Amino acid sequence: MSKHSLLVGCLFLLLIGIVGCKTKVENVQKKQVNQPVKNPFYPSYPKPHKKWVDEKLDSIRLFYQTVIAPAGDMFSGQFLVAKNGHVLFSRYNGFADKKKNSQMTHSTPIHVASISKVATSIAVIRLVHDKKVKLDKKVAHYLAGFPYPDVTVRMLLNHRSGIPYYGYFTRGVWDSTQLLDNQGMFGLIKKHVFPLQFKAGTQFSYSNTNFALLALIVEKVTAKPFPEAMKALIFDPLKMKNSYILSSEKEYEKSSKTYKSGYRVYDFEFLDGIYGDKNLYTTAKDLLKLDMATYSNEFIPDYLRKQIFKGYSYEKTGRHNYGLGYRLKEEQGKQTFFFHTGWWHGNTGIYGSLRSDSVCIIALSNVYTKRVWAIAPLVLQFGEYPFNFIPSEQ
Repeated sequence: MSKHSLLVGCLFLLLIGIVGCKTKVENVQKKQVNQPVKNPFYPSYPKPHKKWVDEKLDSIRLFYQTVIAPAGDMFSGQFLVAKNGHVLFSRYNGFADKKKNSQMTHSTPIHVASISKVATSIAVIRLVHDKKVKLDKKVAHYLAGFPYPDVTVRMLLNHRSGIPYYGYFTRGVWDSTQLLDNQGMFGLIKKHVFPLQFKAGTQFSYSNTNFALLALIVEKVTAKPFPEAMKALIFDPLKMKNSYILSSEKEYEKSSKTYKSGYRVYDFEFLDGIYGDKNLYTTAKDLLKLDMATYSNEFIPDYLRKQIFKGYSYEKTGRHNYGLGYRLKEEQGKQTFFFHTGWWHGNTGIYGSLRSDSVCIIALSNVYTKRVWAIAPLVLQFGEYPFNFIPSEQ
C-alpha cells in the first residue's frame, strides 16, 4: 500500500470516528433534553405498588360510572384520582364550548369557583415565608382605609373576620349593570363600613369577601396585579401551564363556558370581575401539581404547613372546621379530610386532599351538578375518614 493510500485510509477512519462521536454526543444530549425535569417543589414519593393500584382501580371505576357519570346522565368536566402524585384514573368528558364543538380535554382550564381559595391561601402563605406578609398583622397595615381595626390576615384566611359577603352588601349600594372589581368592592367597604356579623376572631362565618381582600393584599405587597402575582407565586414555579386568573369580560368570552343544565350558558355578570375567592381557571392535573407541592418543605416550610392544616373554629361541637384556605372534616379516632368545594354559576367541583394517605381526588364540572360533591364512598376506599360526608358551600 502506498503512503498516499495509507494516509487517505487513516483520514477516512478518523472522519468516521469524529462523526460517530458527534452522533453519540447528540443522542445523549437529545436523551437528556427529553428526560422529565425534576421540580424541586415536588416531594419524591414512590410510584404506588401495582397490586395496590389494581385493588383500587375497580372501586374507582365503579364510583365514576355510578356516581359521577352514570349511564344516560351527561357529565361535562374532569375527574382524577392520584396517589403520591401518580394518576391512577382520570376522565375528561363533555364540552368546553358546546356552540363551537370544543371538547373538554386534560388541558382545558375551567372555572373552579371557591376551590380558588386554596390557591389564594397558598400564595399568601408563600408571601408569609418571604416575610412580606405576617399572619397576625392587622389588615389595615396593608390596605389603607380598611375600617375594621381588629381584623388580621389570619382571620381572613380562616373566615373569622365577621365581614359580610359582598354579594349581599352590594344590594342597594351598587348598580348591578356595572362591573364590580376588587377595588370597587373595597371602596364600598370603606364608604359604608358595613357592620361586622360578630366581634372579629370570635366565630366562623364563610365569606367570599375575605379572600377578595386577600387578593388585594397580594397585589399591595407584590406591586403586581393579582393574575400576574399568582403566576409568579404559584403557576410558574409549579409549571401549572393551564392555569390563570380571570379578570375581565373579554377573557370570559375566550374562556371555557359555564352552563346551567342542558348546556344553557351563563352570561358574564357584575360580580364576575372579583377574584381571590373565585375566578381561578385550571385543570384537574394542575390542581394535582398544587396538591403535591403542599407536601414539599421547599414550597411550604413545615412550620407554615402546620398552620394551614389545622382547625381554628371550635366554638361549636361538630365535624366541620376550617384551616387557612382549606375545609376540614374531623372526627375523633379518624383521619382528617382536607378539601374545598366550589360552586359559582354552573361550575361545581371538589378538591380532596387525603393527606394521611397522600391521595388526591378531584371532580370538576362546568355544567351544574351536585354529583361531584358526593365523593364520600370513594374517600372511604383509601382510609378511615369521617363518614356521612355531605359537603356544601357555607
